[in-house]
Amino acid sequence: MEKHWWPAPEAGEIVWCHFPENRGIEPGPKPRPVLVVKVFDDQTPHFVVLVAYGTSQKTDQLRSREFLIADREPAAYQLAGLSYPTKFSFHATVELPCSSEWFKVPPGAPHGQTPKLGVLHPSFMKRVRAAWEATRIRSLS
Repeated sequence: MEKHWWPAPEAGEIVWCHFPENRGIEPGPKPRPVLVVKVFDDQTPHFVVLVAYGTSQKTDQLRSREFLIADREPAAYQLAGLSYPTKFSFHATVELPCSSEWFKVPPGAPHGQTPKLGVLHPSFMKRVRAAWEATRIRSLS
């Protein structure tokens, strides 16, 4: 199957991704939601994105550098396009080509034939910033 390049997403979008396991160079076997943190356009129209890992596991155990989008905040949860409460972790970020090798159209294709699931609700910006800042502080120490 030929590789397809997706149009640039925007930071703050939640997209469907085969996040690599063990920091390998292979796409992970199971697609999952990830948060687009940054978009690099140096090689337009072939974009590279920095994404943060998302998981529905152990959502009751948040560490610094993590934030949760849960169904107890219905407007934010719905806008994110998630099926389960999901925590996103800045412990695990990776830069990936914005191509069909790594990103897929999610089940139900809520935004048409794109990998987009949804977007962060504006009310989450403080939490996201705190998790991101914890990453920066950690890397300086």
